[in-house]
Amino acid sequence: MTDKSRPGPLSGIRIVDMSSVVLGPFATLILADLGAEVIKIEPPKKGDTMRYAGASPTGDLGPIYMALNRNKKAMTLDAKTPEGKTALTELLKTADVFFHNVRLAGMERLGFGYEQVKALKEDIVYVHCAGFGKGGAYERRQAYDDLIQGASGFADLNALRSGGRPEYAPSLVADKTAGLFATYATLAALFHRARTGKGQFVQVPMLESFTFFNMVENLYGETFLPGNGKLAYTRSINPNRRPYPTKDGYIGLVPYSDEQWEKFFAIGGMPEIFKDPRFSTYQARTENVGALYALIEQVSATKTTHEWLELMDKADIPAMRYNTMAEVLSDPHLVSTGFFTEAEHPEAGKYRTMRHPVHFSETPASLRLPPPRPGADTESILESLGLGAEG
Repeated sequence: MTDKSRPGPLSGIRIVDMSSVVLGPFATLILADLGAEVIKIEPPKKGDTMRYAGASPTGDLGPIYMALNRNKKAMTLDAKTPEGKTALTELLKTADVFFHNVRLAGMERLGFGYEQVKALKEDIVYVHCAGFGKGGAYERRQAYDDLIQGASGFADLNALRSGGRPEYAPSLVADKTAGLFATYATLAALFHRARTGKGQFVQVPMLESFTFFNMVENLYGETFLPGNGKLAYTRSINPNRRPYPTKDGYIGLVPYSDEQWEKFFAIGGMPEIFKDPRFSTYQARTENVGALYALIEQVSATKTTHEWLELMDKADIPAMRYNTMAEVLSDPHLVSTGFFTEAEHPEAGKYRTMRHPVHFSETPASLRLPPPRPGADTESILESLGLGAEG
């Protein structure tokens, strides 16, 4: 997949990961790809529920689990038992990062709250992925992707666009976005530790993280006070913001500068449109985006997708072919860069995975370990700590 002979930028960092489902494992997947040693701790018996989301050859390596848990070691451990507590205690003494999404009160009862772990490892970076920030009205509630999409206003964007009922995005977008926040937060804390020698407690609240993500463009008319009540970026919620029809399919078209818009309408046989004061400046186009998109639909339907792509490329106007989900797998660019690649799992057989998308010239990301079966590395990790098998 990549050059394994050169260690990734996080080589030498040990992360004890007690997170599960999507948010936490997505964050630690990225850290593992970048070279960190991630030890995934799961409870006995079934372990991470994502192991069973979707069919798999082994029954416990579901497709979502496979996507989220490569490059990790798996350890089965029951922190409620004396043996489990001892094993986790000894493991944390060797860790750089303790990463989890367990409620803090529960973790403190187990003896592994921040201050308790700090007493074991003074410079530990302790990352807690929470549903809601400490001290808030929702602090004790559980959080899942659907709940956060709804509470953050994200699901309302669909209602504002369609005039109908709110809808969730057909993707675990809140989980994965918050996972990215957890990734950079972990890296920032490690950077601080490298400069000062000090660890710290880091909390990544899902609602606050995803609301931050959502409101960057959608705070809009409530930015300057007193606000005008016009929340949501006009371009984002316009019902005509979608792939445009061509003679034989769909296409993405995004003229952006004044020059590009002028060229686009000239190519489309409507050169007079750019002179219309509703469309002649960026600010005017933003305020009249509905009418603008309706005109694009008229123009786009006059040519085939291939014709548009050739014309747009020649005119230096951003455009992309519309792909169905199935067509993404054979997209020419992704094929030529080797984005989707095949790997061999020792028990599940051949599977498709994705290259890490970020390129490092000196410390490349790599695929080193296949997604592990439950507890696959328990014995070797315990032995490395000088402990026998955990009962």
